[in-house]
Amino acid sequence: MTLNITIKRIPDSEVEGDLDPRVMKVTQEQMKKFASFPKLETEDGEIGHFPIEQMRAMMGWPNSDITSTVITTEERVIIGRNGEIPVRIYAPNKSESLPAVVFFHGGGFIGGTARAVENPCKFLAEQAGAVVINVDYRLAPEHPYPSGLHDCFDVIKWVYENAGDIQVNRDQIAVSGDSAGGNLSTVCALMDRDLGTGMIKYQALIYPTVNMAGVETEDFRWNIEEYNVNHNHEIIRGIILALGGNGLSTLYLQGNTDVSNPYVSPLLANDLSGLPPALIIEAEYDYLRLEGEAYARKLLRFGIPAQMIRYNGMDHAFMDKIGLYPQAKDCMLEIAEGIKKTFKFN
Repeated sequence: MTLNITIKRIPDSEVEGDLDPRVMKVTQEQMKKFASFPKLETEDGEIGHFPIEQMRAMMGWPNSDITSTVITTEERVIIGRNGEIPVRIYAPNKSESLPAVVFFHGGGFIGGTARAVENPCKFLAEQAGAVVINVDYRLAPEHPYPSGLHDCFDVIKWVYENAGDIQVNRDQIAVSGDSAGGNLSTVCALMDRDLGTGMIKYQALIYPTVNMAGVETEDFRWNIEEYNVNHNHEIIRGIILALGGNGLSTLYLQGNTDVSNPYVSPLLANDLSGLPPALIIEAEYDYLRLEGEAYARKLLRFGIPAQMIRYNGMDHAFMDKIGLYPQAKDCMLEIAEGIKKTFKFN
């Protein structure tokens, strides 16, 4: 089956092969900050002197709350197999049981916070008419694989087992996340299938990393020539290549498993049958775009409904700039629409 990609053009622009002007402005500001930032260097599995706290401080974006209705926020601490897991629960003001979306933030498995994605999650709760559970899972290198992954799966299990307590329909649970969170989302879906627990019914993956091994497959071969760049070549090339390399996988795994393990690189799974329908959202100028497209093609080959949306002119991590980029708002609207269609309600 051929993968059909929905292309979203830059709003109010006829330009092709260039950054959205909003992205260009932010990029130029960030380039000034990154000029003196040390490169990620890891050798032979050693963390070395990589500046974790400095990296974490530069993640996220001061986004905005764009909801127009009351969305209640509740903080809870869930007890997982390895201890406490903080979560934030966002719920619209409705009396009936609602679908649930368990959301995992991005940050390369080493950074990011639940607070950074709070506004996108609140907007998703409003637009999807769903309860969104925002998970503050443990991060590497202090807590390497599979610590964070286990936290994420344990929260899904908690939502399923305590659905009535949080006004959720246990038969309508979706997972979603951006970047590393997209990886954790679909890996949780693989675990759910492999364990036979059948909790997850939909997955919305926002520029996920799905081939941390970077190996070629039937569906994937990375090539810079696949990117249409007509303007600002040097800047756009730098944006695309920024996420190349394997340093983050070293920090994340620390020798606990091989990078080709499907629970790390789900694109390399031998069998994707039995997974829930997927929406995969990509940015045009993102190193991870090609592997996301490959994952969608492989899902289709295994009979899994997969929808792909690409936002032209966007770079990685555009979703957390909600309130600044119109594409960030549209991205969450698309996820909300997918949830409503999957669970057949308006």
